[in-house]
Amino acid sequence: MGVSGRTNQHVAVLMGGPSSEREVSLSTGRGCVEALRGEGFRVTEVDAGTGGAGSGAELVARLQQVAPDVVFNALHGRWGEDGCVQGLLEWLRLPYTHSGVLASATAMDKSRSKALFRAAGLPVVESEIVSREEAMEDHVLDPPYVIKPNNEGSSVGIYIVKAGAKMPPELPDTMPDEVMVEAYAPGRELTCTVLGSAGREQALTVTEIETEGWYDYAAKYETGGSRHTLPARVPEAILKACQDYALRAHWALGCRSLSRTDFRWDEKRGPSGLILLETNTQPGMTPTSLTPEQAAHAGLSFGALCRQLVEDASCDR
Repeated sequence: MGVSGRTNQHVAVLMGGPSSEREVSLSTGRGCVEALRGEGFRVTEVDAGTGGAGSGAELVARLQQVAPDVVFNALHGRWGEDGCVQGLLEWLRLPYTHSGVLASATAMDKSRSKALFRAAGLPVVESEIVSREEAMEDHVLDPPYVIKPNNEGSSVGIYIVKAGAKMPPELPDTMPDEVMVEAYAPGRELTCTVLGSAGREQALTVTEIETEGWYDYAAKYETGGSRHTLPARVPEAILKACQDYALRAHWALGCRSLSRTDFRWDEKRGPSGLILLETNTQPGMTPTSLTPEQAAHAGLSFGALCRQLVEDASCDR
């Protein structure tokens, strides 16, 4: 079930939600609302709520009341990005943007997505899934390594254990019971967006991200938190490898319409120093976000990017 390109369609932009990335989602959603109205669509903002009791039923009722032709999914983080809301939209038979249930759930689960990447011959680092208590008791891997939630995004809850550390860090109660411990991949931060309908996907340019420290939540979303260079000033072979790996990761997960894959490149090791970190099925669309910048570099305005996602929306994704 696909969606035509008529601009008199009614689009519901789904934003907010209960995850730790609620504020980023609201920023993404508002930008997309403005862009889609500029493209001639009739647009209604729909806040997915904050996760209280009955919020799922309230969202269903709200969507049934709004009765949109298309749902633009501008949610980030758990519930909006992990297959849950996609399943709800499938049940309602409302065409929606971005990836479907299975791809969303798999990409959000770092352990499962990494297994698929390995099977596809993509370069990933060693990692282990352990309990939060195990991660605090003793080193699961030799330092340096990273501890992070297995199913969150946007650098939420990431702890770097540096070389020579005697003990692991104390993890707050806000960390989930299950965490990923992952070998630290040194080097330059690179990212590549994949855009296009099934069978016609293209890897856009590669951006290098520079920060004063770790590319954390603040660096991603605060003005001036990071510097973006696109195309990245890297050898052509590394740029092409990023594009190739991003496409292969998109296909391995079964993503639709849009994804962004992040890398680290240790230039001292040459091509073997390029490591795939993870793939994001709901890349940010805020004023500081990477995907709109890459689309603009390819000649696609923010409004045209949002329009393309709406026109590619469907059920059964």
